Amino acid sequence: MMQPVAQPGETDKVEHSSNHHGSHGSLPKLALGAMGVVFGDIGTSPLYAMRDTFAGHHRLPLDQLHIYGIISLMFWSMMVIVTLKYVSIIMRADNRGEGGSLALLALVNQHISGKRWSAGIVLLGVFATSLFYGDSMITPAVSVMGAIEGLAVYEPGMHGAVVPMVVVILIGLFLIQSRGTAKVAAFFGPVMLVYFAVIAVLGVMSILEHPGVMAALSPHFAAAMFVADPMRGFLAMGSAVLAVTGAELLYADMGHFGRPPIRLSWLAIVLPSLVLNYLGQASLLVRVGAPALASPFYFLAPEWFQWPLLGLASLAAIIASQAVITGAFSVTQQAIQLGFIPRMSIKYTSVNAGQIYIPVINWALMIAVILLVFVFKESSNLTAAYGIAVTGAMMIDNFLLAVMLFVVWKWAKWLAIPLLVVFTLLDFGYLSANLTKIPDGGWVPLVMGLAIFTLLTTWSKGRALMRASMAEGTIPFEVFAKSAHSSAQRVAGTAIFMSSTRGGVPSALLHNIKHNKVLHERVVVLTIAIQDVPVLEDGERIEMKNFGQGFYKMAIKFGFLEDTDVPSALKGVTLDGEPIDMMKTSFFLSRQTLIASSKPGMAIWREKLFAWMMRNAASAMEFFRLPVNRVVELGSQVEI
Repeated sequence: MMQPVAQPGETDKVEHSSNHHGSHGSLPKLALGAMGVVFGDIGTSPLYAMRDTFAGHHRLPLDQLHIYGIISLMFWSMMVIVTLKYVSIIMRADNRGEGGSLALLALVNQHISGKRWSAGIVLLGVFATSLFYGDSMITPAVSVMGAIEGLAVYEPGMHGAVVPMVVVILIGLFLIQSRGTAKVAAFFGPVMLVYFAVIAVLGVMSILEHPGVMAALSPHFAAAMFVADPMRGFLAMGSAVLAVTGAELLYADMGHFGRPPIRLSWLAIVLPSLVLNYLGQASLLVRVGAPALASPFYFLAPEWFQWPLLGLASLAAIIASQAVITGAFSVTQQAIQLGFIPRMSIKYTSVNAGQIYIPVINWALMIAVILLVFVFKESSNLTAAYGIAVTGAMMIDNFLLAVMLFVVWKWAKWLAIPLLVVFTLLDFGYLSANLTKIPDGGWVPLVMGLAIFTLLTTWSKGRALMRASMAEGTIPFEVFAKSAHSSAQRVAGTAIFMSSTRGGVPSALLHNIKHNKVLHERVVVLTIAIQDVPVLEDGERIEMKNFGQGFYKMAIKFGFLEDTDVPSALKGVTLDGEPIDMMKTSFFLSRQTLIASSKPGMAIWREKLFAWMMRNAASAMEFFRLPVNRVVELGSQVEI
């Protein structure tokens, strides 16, 4: 059974409690900040959603029935999926204030661990995370390209300049990640507020030209479209879902702002602005027809405002891309702590713990995004790939939500089941419609997701097998402590032996006695335990047991969003009344060389993949912030 495993220690279960640790400030200020981080993805959907519905891979007739039907479908999808499902219900499932698929999975796992179906839920959560990485690759490409394509709308002769400009912007965006985004982020909220205000005003101006379009908000227009043209209506869902892309970011970024600011931003600013803009685009298409189809968004602007709108939309697309890149860094940090990804170098770009930079992820994303731009060349081609990642993650969230409703919150069945049926039917319809776009590019996120899923599950399973192999034949530490204190010469100082499990004697300790034939006067076996909560209070962090004769066992607990800084955690810890002095302390690490074998567990190719991932993982010394000149590594071979 595959479970999330901590790295390098086993995950201990702790009781859940709500402890929001996100940003502090007034509600309006936090709501403004949320607009700059949370809503960039869904906010830039008007750039391409309506256009691709009527001019994409599965085109709809440009008549009032289908225009009103699509507007009705988009509006009620935003109300049901975003407002009801995510903003009203799923955002209640906070893991000490944190949200997102992995945080939700960690929360759910506290209540289902050991149940027969728990492994399946874990696998679904991991696959949702894999799809998020696919989304992280596609969003910057489709958002920036959708904005810059306004050049070709206003100046058709500049069509050939779109791809080079997109590539230059994206490369610049990834190059600045290492500098941090704390200062730039201060401008994100005001820019997005102006953007939403502008698209709302443009929408109202167009609605006034054809006020009857307001009737399209009635759900019966969506129903009428499906009754009159069921196949085209079904296929159109593949593009209409673009109106709700980014819905999961509302939940994933909850830890930065908290529920109230995100809800306020969505209900007061973002939702009304999006609805007004979509209605304006519908009015334009009804009035003008095919000539406006090249870009209903950009043709909303009067001639004097076209270029300012292009600049503002480009800024909004860059902000949307930045939010997704930052989200990829955060999700990677969570996955590392929960044991699904090998250790990676994580750099902190500001005093705010949420501001991190992971070089490997940054450059891998940049290469993937640039390749997508060169291969697909137009945002309409990329949107075919976009929907599957989004709808797949939304569908999986329904299963995690079901566990929350029935197992954790214990909702009444008469209330929970109808809600889940509505959410599942709508998400399944969107997912099914997007699956028809697999030949047109929908295969991209599926291939990406399966590849990343394979990596994540291979690492998790490999770590579990390796620990099991290392545990075979180990000596209980209690027995070792009683017999070893007089069998080797004791030398001054403290030796801390890092261990991946709570039981047994670390191989580094046995190798040290075998080869050096000495023991320090204070010997500590240290295990790092990553918890299923994002942040721990300092009083919960250290567990220690004294076995006498200078032998200790210690566990340091970290939340899955915390920096695993071992020296900082050891400050204030005393052994026999004396503090741990880093200048008199040596850290001993075990470096395992994996040997693939025919033992049952994983296929040989996965064992070789796991061995490759181990070789390329960041060193424990760097990951745990150990002092460089106080570390000794001792090697051993392990068969799995």
